[in-house]
Amino acid sequence: MSEIFREITLEFDGRAIAARRYGSEGGEPVLALHGWLDNCASFASLAPLLDGLDLVAVDMAGHGRSYHRSGDANYNIWEEVEDVIGITHALGWRRFSLLAHSRGAVAAMLTAGTFPDRICRLALIDGLVPPPARAEEAPENLARAIAQRARYAHRKPREFATLDEAVEARKNGMFRLSDQAALLLVQRGTRDLGQRLTWSSDPRLMATSTGKLTSPQVRAFLDRVTMPVRLVLARDGILDMIERMRPLLSGRDNIAVREMDGGHHLHMEGGAAEVADWIGPFLRGQES
Repeated sequence: MSEIFREITLEFDGRAIAARRYGSEGGEPVLALHGWLDNCASFASLAPLLDGLDLVAVDMAGHGRSYHRSGDANYNIWEEVEDVIGITHALGWRRFSLLAHSRGAVAAMLTAGTFPDRICRLALIDGLVPPPARAEEAPENLARAIAQRARYAHRKPREFATLDEAVEARKNGMFRLSDQAALLLVQRGTRDLGQRLTWSSDPRLMATSTGKLTSPQVRAFLDRVTMPVRLVLARDGILDMIERMRPLLSGRDNIAVREMDGGHHLHMEGGAAEVADWIGPFLRGQES
């Protein structure tokens, strides 16, 4: 795949999603979904290594250069499913595969569980299911979500005097990033205010979800994910994820798992080539 991409905008139902399109429109259709507070530049290192694909990496709602949800809407993870279907309708895709990282991987799994007839394959990086909630936690969680939504809706975004200052802040976030990885995300994920920069993401993304899936609900979605899946787990990624995944994956022969060296964003850093070697032929349909 050439390193050259085209910037495109996909519009559906009054929503505008910004994206980068790599490869050839004659290739296997693959939609790429990034993680929380990232953007489509998350795939800038990996996408050029994936040949034979029509790969569209999107800025998900509230991220990068895409639309922000209206004031009365939420960023609950299942809301992404409707956007994924709208995006693929705009692309004219009936069946497609998903390449996704972290929160995007959870959204991909939910999409595949909701519309299994639409999804050919899933290639997931350090993410699969949302942390399940207990049913009795729902009232407190809703109260906390409403309070946080109100707070973040009126919070002034942080500003930076220089791009370097924003990069420094981003690389020291929840997951440590290299300078280059942070720069890629910051270049896409900031707005120019003239003399200063600020994040372009919707501050309401910081609020907890108004509702969370319980363990039986998570398994109900996962039980419908019967297409071939390849799941990369980073050895230095999300704490205890590998251990937490093992019982959930037991007996699911369609999900192949490979542990790889690197942190949560390994596909942006030293692990991009290893990830590409494993998922590239898979996404092209050459391996099940």
